[in-house]
Amino acid sequence: MRRTRQRIALLVLPVLVGSFLLASGPAGAETTGPTAESGRSHLENPDQINLVRVHLSGADMLDQVLAAGFDLEHGLKRVPTGIEGEAVVTAEQRAELEAMGVEILADHESFTWSDEADGGLQSVSARSAQTFSHEATVRIARADWFTTKGQGFLYVEARTTQGQQTSPVVTMQLENDSGPGSDFAFARTMSRFVDSGQYMFHRNLFKLDTRPSQIRVTSSTGGVTTGPVSNWLEDGAPPLTANPGYKWDFVDGYKHPQQLHDRIEEIAREYPKIAEIVYLPYQTNGYQRKAQATIGGTGQAAVVVSSAAWGHEGGNDISVEFVNRPGADLPLAVEVNGNAVRVLLAKNAAGALASTAAQVAQALKTQSGGLIDRAHPYRTNAGTGIVQASAPVALTDFLDQKRVGAPDGEVPRGPNTIRALRIGKHRDGRNPGVLIQAQDHAREWVPATTTLETAERLVHNYKTDWETKKIVDNTDIFLIPTNNPDGANYSFYNFASQRRNLTNHCADDNADPARRNAWGVDLNRNYRVGSAQDGYAGGSFSCVSDTYQGPEKLSEPEAKNIVWLAETYSNIKFFMSVHSNGGQLFWQPGAYVANGRVTTPRPPLRDELFYWQSASRILSQVKAHRETVVTPENVGGSSDVLYSSAGNVREDLYHTYGIYAFGWEVGGSVYNPTTGNWQGGSFQPPWIGNPALVSGHAETMEYANGIMEMFRIAAEWGKDNKKPTSKLVPGGGTYPGPVDVRFEADEPVSIYYTTDGSRPTLDSPRYKATEFREPGEVFHVTETTTFHWFSVDTAGNIEQNYDPSKSDTRNNFRKATITIDN
Repeated sequence: MRRTRQRIALLVLPVLVGSFLLASGPAGAETTGPTAESGRSHLENPDQINLVRVHLSGADMLDQVLAAGFDLEHGLKRVPTGIEGEAVVTAEQRAELEAMGVEILADHESFTWSDEADGGLQSVSARSAQTFSHEATVRIARADWFTTKGQGFLYVEARTTQGQQTSPVVTMQLENDSGPGSDFAFARTMSRFVDSGQYMFHRNLFKLDTRPSQIRVTSSTGGVTTGPVSNWLEDGAPPLTANPGYKWDFVDGYKHPQQLHDRIEEIAREYPKIAEIVYLPYQTNGYQRKAQATIGGTGQAAVVVSSAAWGHEGGNDISVEFVNRPGADLPLAVEVNGNAVRVLLAKNAAGALASTAAQVAQALKTQSGGLIDRAHPYRTNAGTGIVQASAPVALTDFLDQKRVGAPDGEVPRGPNTIRALRIGKHRDGRNPGVLIQAQDHAREWVPATTTLETAERLVHNYKTDWETKKIVDNTDIFLIPTNNPDGANYSFYNFASQRRNLTNHCADDNADPARRNAWGVDLNRNYRVGSAQDGYAGGSFSCVSDTYQGPEKLSEPEAKNIVWLAETYSNIKFFMSVHSNGGQLFWQPGAYVANGRVTTPRPPLRDELFYWQSASRILSQVKAHRETVVTPENVGGSSDVLYSSAGNVREDLYHTYGIYAFGWEVGGSVYNPTTGNWQGGSFQPPWIGNPALVSGHAETMEYANGIMEMFRIAAEWGKDNKKPTSKLVPGGGTYPGPVDVRFEADEPVSIYYTTDGSRPTLDSPRYKATEFREPGEVFHVTETTTFHWFSVDTAGNIEQNYDPSKSDTRNNFRKATITIDN
């Protein structure tokens, strides 16, 4: 492994947004405040931000950075020397990261595998194969082969029972054959993945010319095992867009929240037999803020003033003037004339100004006739400085951007009602519900267009495409194209990098207008299960952190609305929270307590297998559009493959309501065969870019394919009345000595079993995985044992119609006896 100089797309949001949106939608901007206006303080200027690539030494440093509140959530990638990622930072924050030991990468700098470097391709002598058994110190969890853009890749995960040792460091070496019938002739070194001090597994993604049929993994501690290679994703699986006459490609550019709301309401009016709008009950803060100014000088002499009324409701009409009157021994006073507030500064016996910032702030709060709601010294200053006179300064909410094409020319102010478009022939609870929630994070524009494209495909193809008709007839779909309309408007018109909503929970020390781009709650940290308040990592208590969890669980209306949907429509059984960018597909566990890496409860083996099965289908449809592959290393429990995200929505919906809850980071890396690199995405890629690489349009189309497949999964699940079948492998019989056995089934199931001759029930032991991200456990049978068991699939069907709740003579559970003939 070595660092090589490569072209990496460096996203500098202020430049990017101003350039590509000219042709594709309303223009966003990184505003710096109206400093050109006479009398305004430079203290009102928000810091400029940039998105930079970073290298961290490992998981411990990642935990440290996230705990400090840095926005380091997208584009993370494990590399052999640590973790690479992207950070949205100011110049001051960049310096803080570097002080913590984080390396800032140059825009051409990255890590890549090289066949010539250490760990590359090298000849080795063949070793004798050893099949998997209970005694093996090495296990292969995954060995997945896929192709993209004419190149083959093999992803491998393996564990060693010695992996937690740190001295000596365990190394793993992978050997692969060159096809059926060939020997193990080559090897590569695998990287050890440690998270929060805990060994996870060894893993790597290898570029290969030929698909191996088997691989062998050897540990430096002496373990060795072989295993088969499986295909990851279904090459050539046709998406619905391949059906004759199928209509698609409806969305022609990025859409702001008003356009999204208008369009889904039009759809409901145009297709009333299959569509309606659900207006969610908890209104958001709205695209509105109090009017503010920072006046009177710098440092200890600065005073921050905020209006009582919202800016658009009168706050923007207020002016504040600090007046130096002639004379001596004059008291501090405040005069109010209409919306003009004049602070008559005190003077001492020598005729010098004598009012401190703290005194002026107190006078404004108590003597402004109710016009001023908050007044305080600047940030953490005590306000001991003497305030200087100033000309009248107009208060402003800084929301001065105009909406292109709107009748009134401005973004609507006031509380916002979030809409969900409900699509289904039968919207009465009889069919399984699927909730798609997009744009929790404001700057993520592709998820909104992906969700809208999905809605368009459903209604336009219902009468002409049989597969679409089956979806609409057999599911109950709820689509929220923007779950954070206030933040999204702010992202479009004020600050492109806005992540959170627009509710300001900050106290005076962070309430000045220069902090306006740092307010709000991370909606995907505001839920109840695995929250930061309960000690889980990945959510911040700082109101100016981009992962701020909020003042309490479910403090935000946007989060309350999702819970309301789950409780009001109990038929919702599937959920997808669509984010960008990074190219991951996630489920539980999503959070852990960093000390000891204690995760939220893991899904049982049945649900884990169902998630993997669904992911394969969904991601195969994504690949069918332009060969974008979401790799296996980026699929699974989010806390297992990347990081802990306390209080995320997936965790709450799964554990509280039993909903199969996915999280999707769209816009993943696309392999570039010209350079041999994986080209990363961005929050707001050019709408029409290189269609083979980074393009908002292409991402919208391919990920809409995946969501349509999720609807098909839900429809099939709702119609599933087939009983599962399971077996013990190898089966019952007589064996000359101890034998290893395991359960297998024809679909994802929970298997409840006994070995003491008793009747199995739902309280019996449940068959579990050997370890997370691994197949089912292996039983080492050393004496004659009888297994009794039954299986239950995800739809609740029980094998052989067995009723575990009744103790009667119909003991039609499965049975097998392993006789050990010693």
